[in-house]
Amino acid sequence: MTRAFNDLHVAVLMGGLSAEREVSLTSGEQCAQALERQGVRVSRVDAGRDLANVLSGLIRPDVVLNCLHGAWGEDGCVQGVLETLRIPYTHSGVLASALAMDKDKSKAVLKAAGVKVPGGGLYDRHEVASRHVIAPPYVVKPNAEGSSVGVYLVREDDAPVAEVGDPAWAYGEQVMVEPYIAGKELAVAVIGEKSGPRALTVTDITPTKGFYDYEAKYAPGGSVHVLPAVLPPAVFEAALRQAEAAHVAMGCQGVSRSDFRYDDVKDDLVLLEVNTQPGMTPTSLAPEQAAHTGMSYEELVRWMVEDASCPR
Repeated sequence: MTRAFNDLHVAVLMGGLSAEREVSLTSGEQCAQALERQGVRVSRVDAGRDLANVLSGLIRPDVVLNCLHGAWGEDGCVQGVLETLRIPYTHSGVLASALAMDKDKSKAVLKAAGVKVPGGGLYDRHEVASRHVIAPPYVVKPNAEGSSVGVYLVREDDAPVAEVGDPAWAYGEQVMVEPYIAGKELAVAVIGEKSGPRALTVTDITPTKGFYDYEAKYAPGGSVHVLPAVLPPAVFEAALRQAEAAHVAMGCQGVSRSDFRYDDVKDDLVLLEVNTQPGMTPTSLAPEQAAHTGMSYEELVRWMVEDASCPR
């Protein structure tokens, strides 16, 4: 971009059409306020199916800060709209976004790149609702949602997850079923700098109750974050390097976040998934890790906007 940062007009996309709408509204508002505190002109856009008309006809921004989460906003669809309009935008492009949103396909890419991923696979949701398709304990989750929406942990004595066979199930006819990995929940944010991806640190996440579900991620006090995580040095370093390798293998740009499980009994580190548009809420991991390394929330948001480009 040739214009000075303070002269930019930034459209912040938030809300959207997915099950993660409320989280996106919070992320977007936080980012919009951070930009306004730095003197930037901001247009808040609750993104709907008329997005192309809104951006090209009414707003005409210099840059789009994409704070959408989940289907449509994070899966390459909105990225395709922005590519068509030739508006510089943040985070990953069409291919990386679509790939990361599909857990099954992204696991294949990560495995080929030497990153350890869980076993399991895709199963018909009605079959999963009626019987144990793999031996418990295991995790059932949609193949293309984030923020732990629609995720179930099936323990050894539990019945199959009847909810995924319900007519109201809205997350696809196939669901991902993976063996449950005991141990620690870890996360690593990565900033895709021009010189190469830079992992920030490792956070150890402990839910205050249950497992790391939607409420634990976003409710105040829903989880305890320890950063840097207390881990064997070799495991800490492996998580950083694996997150950077995943960022590259998936073709991510801007900020990404890799989520891991570490079985400290078996000394087994497994990457669960890569998020191409990490949350920017008050409880989100990426801005917390950035702050730990000396980058304020405002500085992180500014970096994302200055990193925007088209094509991505």
